Amino acid sequence: MKVNCEVEECELENESGRMIESVRVTCSRCDHQTESFGTSERSIMRCLLLLKEECPNNEENYYVDADA
Repeated sequence: MKVNCEVEECELENESGRMIESVRVTCSRCDHQTESFGTSERSIMRCLLLLKEECPNNEENYYVDADA
């Protein structure tokens, strides 16, 4: 199933306590979220892949950026 996800920019703290521009992706079906450092397309794709790997409902969905 194709699932649209919301992508938002945020800031995350890295291991050394520094704030890094990042992305947060939220599943529209269950509201599960993943985060990655950086704001590039690769960071968004990483979050979408993590959603598939971490799905709390064990679903095999295809996650996409709703705004892309």
